[in-house]
Amino acid sequence: MQSILQSAGPQAAHIESLWWLTLAMCTAVFLAILVALGLALMRKRRGTAATPPDISFITKKERAAELAVVAGVGVSLLGLIVLTLASFVTDRALASLGAPDLQIDVTGHQWWWDARYDDQDKSKIFTVANEIHIPVGKPVLLRLRADDVIHSFWVPNLSGKKDMIPGRDATLTLQADKPGVYRGQCAEFCGAQHAKMALLFIADEKYEEWAAAQRKPAPQPANEQQKRGRDLFVDGRCAMCHAIQGTTANARHAPDLTHLMSRQMLAAGAVPNSIGHLAGWILDPSSIKPGSNMPPNPMEPDDLHALLAYLGTLK
Repeated sequence: MQSILQSAGPQAAHIESLWWLTLAMCTAVFLAILVALGLALMRKRRGTAATPPDISFITKKERAAELAVVAGVGVSLLGLIVLTLASFVTDRALASLGAPDLQIDVTGHQWWWDARYDDQDKSKIFTVANEIHIPVGKPVLLRLRADDVIHSFWVPNLSGKKDMIPGRDATLTLQADKPGVYRGQCAEFCGAQHAKMALLFIADEKYEEWAAAQRKPAPQPANEQQKRGRDLFVDGRCAMCHAIQGTTANARHAPDLTHLMSRQMLAAGAVPNSIGHLAGWILDPSSIKPGSNMPPNPMEPDDLHALLAYLGTLK
């Protein structure tokens, strides 16, 4: 779900209220202009060019026109003042969510999202990609960074947009009052695959269980095929960019894959997370996301099946 008109948190609700107020006032102005235009056309059609002009009547019409212009300017000014005050009140409300219960460092890359769950206890820190879980009904602080170009973080159901500029950290506090899956999107054009830079924001009633599972290392291979797949991963090119906790693969240039199969989507929302799509992504990423930094990985069928068998255990 991705809609500003279906708010699922207090910040989004404030923004939605401001949106409806703005729409109502703009609609009223538009209708007033149409009425004025209609009256002007009706008066024009009633006039006759053969009748000598009446100076006193012209003077009355000019005064009426002047009064109409003054009234229009006054009403417009009043409307702008109301919208300005409403915007100020909304901005104040957005900043009064309270102390956060959770802090997540979100980094935008071309074209995916990295999320690091911070904690004073270093053993509880973990990293995910493109899918962020938060507890229901609790404020969450997001520290936003851009790794390469300007991105913009936006989850319409939960909050407004926040630009992410390289070299400048930004913060955003949000809260989800309703459990559910909310789609987010980069809202600033950031390159060829900007449209395929999505993320899922999941308000989870069982957040603590999910977080505990994410802190665990990857399971050990259960058979020879999975063991072979793990060896292909850590000894091949995959480990040059990706990390899997519990193995020697610890690179940070691409998404952490420790719990890859627990995610709903691949390639930042480009395709569903299934074995078939995963095979296509491994062999030829550009066929799914042209311009992505992941190179093609041609493999023998047996090697591909072994790698897929191992990756399939990362839940």
